[in-house]
Amino acid sequence: MSRPTTASLPPRPGPAPRVTIPLPHVSQPLQRFLATEAGGALLLLVAAVAALVWANVPGAGYEPFWTTEASIRVGDAAMTLDLRHWVNDAAMALFFLAVGLEVNREITVGELRNPRAVLVPVVAAIGGLVLPALIYLAFNHGGPAVHGWGIPVSTDTAFVVGILALFGPRCPDQLRLFLLTLAIADDIGAIAVMAVFYTDDVSMPALAAAALLLLVLFGLRWARVWQLRLYVLTGLALWAAVYASGVHPTLAGVLVGLLVPATPVEAGQAERFRFYGRAVVERADAVRARLAVLATRATVPANDRLQDALHPVSAFLVVPVFGLANAGVRLDGETLRNAVTSPLTIGVVVALVAGKTVGISLGAAIALRTRLGDLPGRVRYGHLIGGAVLAGIGFTISLFITDLAFDDERLREEAKIGVLAGSLLAAVLGSVALRYLGERLPMCTVDEEEIPALPDGPWLDPTSRWRSAPQS
Repeated sequence: MSRPTTASLPPRPGPAPRVTIPLPHVSQPLQRFLATEAGGALLLLVAAVAALVWANVPGAGYEPFWTTEASIRVGDAAMTLDLRHWVNDAAMALFFLAVGLEVNREITVGELRNPRAVLVPVVAAIGGLVLPALIYLAFNHGGPAVHGWGIPVSTDTAFVVGILALFGPRCPDQLRLFLLTLAIADDIGAIAVMAVFYTDDVSMPALAAAALLLLVLFGLRWARVWQLRLYVLTGLALWAAVYASGVHPTLAGVLVGLLVPATPVEAGQAERFRFYGRAVVERADAVRARLAVLATRATVPANDRLQDALHPVSAFLVVPVFGLANAGVRLDGETLRNAVTSPLTIGVVVALVAGKTVGISLGAAIALRTRLGDLPGRVRYGHLIGGAVLAGIGFTISLFITDLAFDDERLREEAKIGVLAGSLLAAVLGSVALRYLGERLPMCTVDEEEIPALPDGPWLDPTSRWRSAPQS
């Protein structure tokens, strides 16, 4: 009997391969948005540190600078604010406009078209809004600090996305999308809290004018108007009306972003682009070039064009300047001693770290268990918990509400220390949770239709001791 040759032996089974579940790629506009947010987060961190240093250098004039008044005057009409409020009330409306544009695009034509993909982060955001407020009230149920219950309800999108960028491919893009949607949902909830609970006097005529301008925006969207100038002019008028009404004017930025159309234009626009492009090639003149430029713009949704122009300005200029204007707090011995024993500071820290973690995790678990919605297969419970801890980074709107809630400078300082300490603790704990829990806990949901079927063969035989895929 001849000895079998090496060529006649069956291939030696190798280790069982990991089955990769193919998921839809995150859209290019969303990837650009996340990349810009990640870069902006670094500038925001630098600005926050610079503000702390500036505020604690004797004689540096941090507060006198930001309380300097500046006016815009047209004839007899003038609008006067200090520099900090120009940043908080006017410039930050651009930040919320950019965020609203991205949410609008994702819900209309992007990753969030499926309502089931939206319900989980929205329900989680509700938990992340309610529980931190209740925890804060448990620490400050009486006294002047009770009015600050809205401080720990919000998540800072830029910081969260920036930290997730450090994890690279170990952090699924779908988790970034989940946390972005969650952050926007609780930002909208926080803005609603500001509008309802932190507005002292409301002007009904100005509010009526804002409602009328919203109807104009709805009409422009319904008519599929593609010219940006009409949306920009109406948005500026809406900001002025919301500001005059007494409601925080950043709400206008969110509303405009949600209403600028993100749907592709009709096919006829592309045909006009080809026609005018050929006309310019045949004979270039000023009129034909202008028509070709207009036709080119008309082929791209207004949302994309406005986002392309606005988002870098928001991420790299507006948000860092906001951090510079608001993160400065005195850290002398007396202030720190008061903060360590202050129910206000402790309540903010516990609400941001524990309240956000438990509230978001519980809300997401309820939505998943009751099958209200689902998450992409690559998102594991470890990712979800780590992301929930990171959501305790409540910088931007938390500082907003601090200024709205308190007139007493001592209470403001204690609240800001709580926001800074709680956000730092949430960043560290969330990073550790993602690092050590991210891949160790099971997936949240796996759609069986997304798992590719392997071809028949012995590697699928349940009696086999190995299940390696066939070698090509």
